[in-house]
Amino acid sequence: MTKVRYYLDENITNSVLKGLRDRDIDVVSVMDVDMRTKSDIEHIQKALELERVIVTFDKDFLKLDGDGVTHAGIAYFNSQKNSIGDIINYLELLHEVMDAVDMFCHVEYF
Repeated sequence: MTKVRYYLDENITNSVLKGLRDRDIDVVSVMDVDMRTKSDIEHIQKALELERVIVTFDKDFLKLDGDGVTHAGIAYFNSQKNSIGDIINYLELLHEVMDAVDMFCHVEYF
């Protein structure tokens, strides 16, 4: 089983990045891979190339999924109802129960 690895969209705080790394979960931010200010489709392509699930608050990624764009997975969070701690805990749970194959072209809503 290949563990889920994460790609944090630029709207996800560094506190989430640190929290996941503190739990030994493989995660990169857009800054880590020199993708700051790139388009959503460029982020989808980069995350797919890196075999990483995109973590985002951005509904535009849901539209890309609906349009049939291939991706390594999307973890979509409603920014109105999830705290930083909630996001870290949900991503840790997802990391434990899903694998990279399960997440391919799949969206998890939180």
